[in-house]
Amino acid sequence: MIDAGRLGYPGIGGTERGVAPVGYDRVLEEDRLGTGLGVYRRVADGILGWELQRRAGLTVRADSPRAVPGAHVVSGFGVGPFRLPAPCQVVWAREPAPDGVPQSAGFGYGTLPGHPARGEESFEVEINSHGEVWLRIRAFSRPANWFYAAGGLVTRAAQRYVTSRYIEGARTLAAEGTSQ
Repeated sequence: MIDAGRLGYPGIGGTERGVAPVGYDRVLEEDRLGTGLGVYRRVADGILGWELQRRAGLTVRADSPRAVPGAHVVSGFGVGPFRLPAPCQVVWAREPAPDGVPQSAGFGYGTLPGHPARGEESFEVEINSHGEVWLRIRAFSRPANWFYAAGGLVTRAAQRYVTSRYIEGARTLAAEGTSQ
């Protein structure tokens, strides 16, 4: 069950539709990962099993082995005891279909109290009608309080860095099991 009251931001589920509330910073990153259903399924499984977060260097504590609506996850960013917890709740998820193209799979999660930001982020893999596999990361956010707002440049740089690590993680998932 989605706890909209604890999510604390407008536009819940907006990353699934590609919309963001007014006044929120937006991120849209897309990357071509390869071709074929094998690539698509590996990346979809990695996304839904929290593997992008792990491969980005985050610690992951989730109450579900896969991203499903209502699941809670706390990612940790940083080193050792200087790790910042980032609690979130999955607000939408889509499993891959058994067959056919085009299709997409992935999930979006929203921030919970204690997260340094307020907003939502999604991770989606798509296979188009030509068999091309694309990763799409969408986010909208704003600082959760004055402290994080004061560190705006650092916060945005950290988000760009983690997003680049998500993309690299998806690339390695796509390449696993191939002769590349």
